[in-house]
Amino acid sequence: MAKIMRKIRVGSVVGTRMNKTAVVELVWKQRHRVYRKQMRRVTRFYVHDPDGQCRLGDTVRIQETRPISRTKHWRLLEIMSRRQVADVRPIELESDSVIESDSAAASDTADDAALDMAESVADMDDGAADSDDDEEA
Repeated sequence: MAKIMRKIRVGSVVGTRMNKTAVVELVWKQRHRVYRKQMRRVTRFYVHDPDGQCRLGDTVRIQETRPISRTKHWRLLEIMSRRQVADVRPIELESDSVIESDSAAASDTADDAALDMAESVADMDDGAADSDDDEEA
């Protein structure tokens, strides 16, 4: 096939789990012949990515080529844009230890409060039992 006649498509990467292969998805709309409603069509291409440079969400340009494997008939021309990833800073280890020690101290105080409450309930029950004994006598 002549190189000038090869098809070129633009799509987004939806899979990169295979070795040297990326899955590119192309979404297009087609009007239904009878109902005239827009239908969403999805086509998936298996693309040869020898360096493994594609990442999920990237917009890429691919070109038709000779069969590389049973399902792979496209090759990667260029990565047009990368997916925007939010900046996430790692949490400092010192602040984690402070939070853990604060939570441990909070749980200790909660345990102490529960013991105090149990002792006061036991004292109340003993006092009620003593008053019942006094009434019978």
